[in-house]
Amino acid sequence: MRKIAVVGFGQTKFGELWDKSLRDLAAEAGALALKDSTLDAKRIEALYVGSMAPGRFAGQEHLAAMAADQLGLNPIPATRTEAACASGATAFREAVNAVASGKHNIVMALGAEKMTDLKTSEATTALMGAGDQEWEAGIGLTFPGLYALMARAHMAKYGTTSQQLSTVSVINHRHGAKNKKAQYPFEITLEQVMRSPMVADPLRLLDCSPITDGAAAVIVASEDVAKKLNPAWVLSVQQASDSVALHDRASFTEINAACVAAKKAYEEAKLSAKGIDVAEVHDCFSINEILAVEALGFCPAGKGGEFVEANAVAVGGEKPTNTTGGLKSIGHPVGATGIRQIGDIYLQLTGRSCNQVKGAKRGIALNVGGSGATANVTILGGNV
Repeated sequence: MRKIAVVGFGQTKFGELWDKSLRDLAAEAGALALKDSTLDAKRIEALYVGSMAPGRFAGQEHLAAMAADQLGLNPIPATRTEAACASGATAFREAVNAVASGKHNIVMALGAEKMTDLKTSEATTALMGAGDQEWEAGIGLTFPGLYALMARAHMAKYGTTSQQLSTVSVINHRHGAKNKKAQYPFEITLEQVMRSPMVADPLRLLDCSPITDGAAAVIVASEDVAKKLNPAWVLSVQQASDSVALHDRASFTEINAACVAAKKAYEEAKLSAKGIDVAEVHDCFSINEILAVEALGFCPAGKGGEFVEANAVAVGGEKPTNTTGGLKSIGHPVGATGIRQIGDIYLQLTGRSCNQVKGAKRGIALNVGGSGATANVTILGGNV
């Protein structure tokens, strides 16, 4: 496979963006990525757009064609990918594969979602499309409920505490306070998290990522193009899957798809967890960051809560994680999150993050769909 790199990144502000449409968000993110790469739009040969449910959230299907049109990219092929909350990273994987195959040399991967035009109850129903309609949504389960079951199982098996869950949110907000594009760019205290309203026991309001509007885009290029720009090299992109329904999984206390994708990514990149300097993981709920650091091998199974509580995931810690705020502080426009994660790793490796990790040379991103039915792991490496 030929060498491939990320050479540009663009992100809109994340939040409740009442004055912007889904069309506006996609166009803004794509334009910012082009500007960052210094490439002309005419050089983009294909477009992949990750979006979970634009039809349900915003009434707009056929989003990839619309984005291509708004960005002035016609008549290139434009394709939408859907893998629930992992739709963005799946779009990135397709972009990488398109360049790796030699079919294209420069491709844009874009993720976008406009979620806040619906009532919370309607958004919750739309999001449950990422679960099992017959066996989960049909009996009233929601994603806070599914992740609460996983949290309770982890607590029962390993002794993980509510305070450890809350610490995830505290650290991520500390990081996100430095991110001007975050939905909630401010710090919170442990006491605030532990006193916030209960959503699904043991998950409280401040254990949960918000409903968000936003878009992000990256430019993927072949080596001959990338070496003239500002590259972060793609060392591996891996995807794995599991049953959509939680009750069909072998274990409630791990995300097996993430474990499988991470193992394959480390093997392809010829790295281990020890070689990772910075990470972006899927903290849609606080328990998911604990499961993520275990899946990526940052700590043994069952020790994720202790790892977080010891500040190992904080900037300055052993494995700086979600250094720009994670889903909890930045927000979670589901189709855009995976691209945003990869973009933030790219900024870290090119020395431009809002919360820079000194000497970061290798970064990993974990994007999860649903309660773990899809997992994408991407490893990037900076110039050494």
